[in-house]
Amino acid sequence: MQKPLDAFTHFSASGTTLEELARPILKVLETSLGLESTYLTSVNEIDGTQSVLFARNTQQLQIPEGESFDWGDTLCRRALEQGESWVSDVPQFWPESEAAKALGIMTYVSSPIFIGDGNLVGTLCGASMQKSPANSQALNVLNMFAIMVGQRLEQEYEIDRLQRENRELSAQVMVDGLTGLPNRRALQEELSRELFRAGRSGKNVLVAFIDLDGFKAINDQYGHAVGDRFLADVGRRLESGLRAGDFAARYGGDEFIVIAPNASEDVSSHLAERLNAFLIGIYNIGPLAIHYGGASIGIVTAGAGHNVAEVIRMADAAMYQVKGKRRDKDAT
Repeated sequence: MQKPLDAFTHFSASGTTLEELARPILKVLETSLGLESTYLTSVNEIDGTQSVLFARNTQQLQIPEGESFDWGDTLCRRALEQGESWVSDVPQFWPESEAAKALGIMTYVSSPIFIGDGNLVGTLCGASMQKSPANSQALNVLNMFAIMVGQRLEQEYEIDRLQRENRELSAQVMVDGLTGLPNRRALQEELSRELFRAGRSGKNVLVAFIDLDGFKAINDQYGHAVGDRFLADVGRRLESGLRAGDFAARYGGDEFIVIAPNASEDVSSHLAERLNAFLIGIYNIGPLAIHYGGASIGIVTAGAGHNVAEVIRMADAAMYQVKGKRRDKDAT
């Protein structure tokens, strides 16, 4: 039989996934421990379960991959709590274990896998239906591999954490902190995508540029805190008025933009009215009831041949035309 430490020296930890790391480990452990089955488990102490992730079964004893067991009845838990790494007569040592009886386990070996500040996440085990005496060198190999797997899991958890934080930061970069709507950067990216799709499909994109008439007066009369809450309410109202597939963003200050892709002429003629219908009305902000008369909304149709900056300029110009007409009407 190959010496346990000799088997360890021929191992290469080049696997990029947990399975690619685990399979060679189990093969080496089979030789080192001299047992029928070797396997890697995950442990969830909160749910009270232990699951076999990967197993190497070359003889009569079969440890089923994917099988889950009650953590309270497992040999792993007993070994961990009683400090027993190698038990050569399981039926005598743990006669109450139903799982061991069902599988016919005589010899059992395990090493816990910890990450972080001693968090148990799994075990690396070996088992046999034959009685095998303890082997200190083989246990050293098992323990070294358990540490190695724990380090790999720690790396994977850290990578997952960093990726999750990066996704969250990316999402925050694309969101307006006051209204919760997508911000100017997100708007530009979305409009770029919609213009590209429009170029391929031949369909139009409607872009509505919204300027909140009278917002400066609200700020001046009630203060910036009320003004901010008013803008946040505007954002919520705009969101509630979107069709499926529409996109609303805060462009900056008291300016918002709505994108309506694949829109028909009927949608174009009624879009400004529909959006203003959501904006006009009473805004209850604390004890205040602000009566708001609506915004100036310019609508443009864009498609193939247009770029983002050009479309926003066009929509902005259309909005100012509407604002001028509203002023003229109010003056008469």
